[in-house]
Amino acid sequence: MKRTFKLNSIFAIMFAFIGFISCTDLELEATDSVLQDTPIFDGVEDPTSSLTSLYQATYGMIGDQANWFALNEVTTDETLVPTRGTDWSDNGIWRSLHAHTWKQDHAFILTVWNQLNGNAFRATELIDPLSNATTQQVAEAKFLRAFNMYWVLDFWGIAPFRAATDPGSSVPMVMDAATTYAFILQDINDAIAGLPTVGPSAATNRASKAAANYLKAKVVLNSERYTGTTPNYNDVITAVDAITADGFALQTGYFDIFTADVDTETIWYANESLSIGNRIWNGLHYNHTTPNQGGGGWNGFSALSEFYDLFEGDANENYGMADGTPLNNQEERRGFVPNAASADETINYGFTYGFVIGQQYDGDGSALTDRSGNPLVMTRAIDLFNSDEAAGIRIQKYHPNPVGVGQVSADDSFRGHELLFRYADAHLMKAEAMYRNGTGDPLTMVNDLRTIRNASPLGSLSDSDLLDERARELYVEFWRRNDMIRFGQFTRSWEWKDAASVGDAKWNLFPIPLAALVSNPNLVQNPGY
Repeated sequence: MKRTFKLNSIFAIMFAFIGFISCTDLELEATDSVLQDTPIFDGVEDPTSSLTSLYQATYGMIGDQANWFALNEVTTDETLVPTRGTDWSDNGIWRSLHAHTWKQDHAFILTVWNQLNGNAFRATELIDPLSNATTQQVAEAKFLRAFNMYWVLDFWGIAPFRAATDPGSSVPMVMDAATTYAFILQDINDAIAGLPTVGPSAATNRASKAAANYLKAKVVLNSERYTGTTPNYNDVITAVDAITADGFALQTGYFDIFTADVDTETIWYANESLSIGNRIWNGLHYNHTTPNQGGGGWNGFSALSEFYDLFEGDANENYGMADGTPLNNQEERRGFVPNAASADETINYGFTYGFVIGQQYDGDGSALTDRSGNPLVMTRAIDLFNSDEAAGIRIQKYHPNPVGVGQVSADDSFRGHELLFRYADAHLMKAEAMYRNGTGDPLTMVNDLRTIRNASPLGSLSDSDLLDERARELYVEFWRRNDMIRFGQFTRSWEWKDAASVGDAKWNLFPIPLAALVSNPNLVQNPGY
């Protein structure tokens, strides 16, 4: 970043008195060895490099298993991270998220506050005319600013803002929810105008009109929380129709969508500064290994049994053949566990697609054991405070096999390819908008998706049907908290949630971190904290 510096008036007067200068402001280059005050922004030095860094910072934030991801998933009825002896205790940092007992000093909340606001400000610097960015670079920066600011709004109900040219010592203004929503929506509309049209391809790792339309649909669909007024559901429908017009569509082969191959569902994916290793290994057992990952899993993240029960299939078994054919009447999205016959060292390495439950097998078909030599049987029962190493159903939406179900491939469990925006989500957003607007045929839309996923069609459609369908389609894609709040279900009871937190709407927002309150007197703590 190019910067010049201005001395404050007292030093300028001193210099004037001794004859060095004849005015109250002295402008010097940043390299001058003089006493300096606040740097003056005069544009980023290299817009291309700055934009790449902004993508990388955003992707790196998303790829973590803690912080942003944990705030979106571990706080819900989908995922928990139980303490297993001395493992995963971490002074209760994971337990408090799931139980809804977090406080304003929670480390993840502070980290995410800093990440999101830092990313938004980097985008603001790039957008500023002094940076001389191209029209497309500005559009991409506005898209990324809207994405990051949206999560600030969603998590805290407000958003700080400081212009790039404001003095570094200035205190950021704080926009209320409605003002922030309008600001974000303007950024998105500006981005749509300036971004390229990109259909299904490897190029969807960067912002496009389709990605911006997806973000618009998401923001508008949730807007009642921020504005207090009924969302413009027609805008949601129009945005999704624009995505469809760009060539995106539902695709068969659910788990193949989460490989690195081009598909018709991936609207935006991340491929820099992250790997999908966190999504694969954070829940698998220590003795789950592949040829290229002999150290095994981290044995942390687990699914609640009540979430698992949202899917069709046997409650206690989830086995399938090597090609994905189910053996327990389960729908495709619940996946399958290879058994002794279907485990294969060249196809699945004995690893599950979807939900991991029951006896586990190695790639050669031999039964795995835990660290004490007992059969490794993943159980439905789990204790947030004291679980053994096999307790809890695990989730494996991304698989070490990088090319798809039933195909021979060397494992690649740390590849950089995580889906961020997906067409099935857009499809369900449109169905929800039609349902709430009383237009079209949302039931048929939902059943179109269910048919593709080998699930029985629904006979009718309710709020709970829509929320459950989103759960089945989008688990661990970081939308569960957002969905539950929109449907009024985030404050309900679930397994291992603190009873005193049930029904308390304060948990719909996170507390503003203490460090932020101290540094910015314009901030006011959210109610209840």
